[in-house]
Amino acid sequence: MVIRFSALGDVAMVAPIVRRAAEQNPEVEFTVLSQGRMADLFAGMPENVVFYGVDLKKQSLREIVAGLGRFELVADLHDVWRSRYIRIAMRLKGARVRTIRKGRIERFLLTRHLRTQTLKHTTVRYAEVLQRLGLSVSDLKAPLQTTGEGVGIAPFAAHKGKIYPLERMEEVVRLLSESGERVVLFGGGKKEQELLETWAKKYKGVESIAGKYRLAEEMEIMRGMRVMVSMDSANMHLASLVGTRVVSVWGATHPKAGFLGFGQREEDCIQRDLKCRPCSIYGNKKCQFGDYRCLDISPEVIELRVKSEE
Repeated sequence: MVIRFSALGDVAMVAPIVRRAAEQNPEVEFTVLSQGRMADLFAGMPENVVFYGVDLKKQSLREIVAGLGRFELVADLHDVWRSRYIRIAMRLKGARVRTIRKGRIERFLLTRHLRTQTLKHTTVRYAEVLQRLGLSVSDLKAPLQTTGEGVGIAPFAAHKGKIYPLERMEEVVRLLSESGERVVLFGGGKKEQELLETWAKKYKGVESIAGKYRLAEEMEIMRGMRVMVSMDSANMHLASLVGTRVVSVWGATHPKAGFLGFGQREEDCIQRDLKCRPCSIYGNKKCQFGDYRCLDISPEVIELRVKSEE
């Protein structure tokens, strides 16, 4: 059993590792335990992968454990109180358990600028848990497709420190529109959807799909894009999961923390080289200067990178 409940981007990074493990260990049956809404991330998996979705708001941990039965091996890729409860219960039933090593000290040192080396990628940390259970997990490289059409843009993220100023992102949309690009906008909440609709009406060749499709359908649309523009957000990981190149914009966070999209290239990371970066692993801290200068990036820089094929 592989456990990871959230967040969407983190669970998306579990999927390619489970696929690799299932392909390389065909005699093993893998059960992925996550929230039911994550099921689309594990569609089309090998036959020895089962998705077990739960509703953490409606089901108690005791009920979840009762419905799981027994497992020989348990990989806790989350290490939060819910997953700890479940892994302890599984251990009491005889399972051999291994837990992710998140590198919390390394992350602390990185955000205090006492460490400069790039940390292990999160997918590598996931793979290491399965390897410590005796499973074969190798070949973690992921080729990106380059045959799609159009540019997808996902301008939002969970925290302000990761969101490129929206007036500048609108300028990116305008530049791409005027150059003849087809642009598809991805978003989240109602206010975000309304903003993207105004952009779609304002510029030629721009369409907003925010709030119109299920997760699986959005991922298929991403699969058809030549390139996605995204923040350090779940959309970067969703696009990576379907093999689409991502030009990612980074502010308070940094790709060297280990959260770059699976298979993505550092050359496609748009970021400023500032001494204060990264100030946060998740982008949830207020800017010490109050101006989020890390996101002071020209729209033309993003446009040029989108059009680059190098």
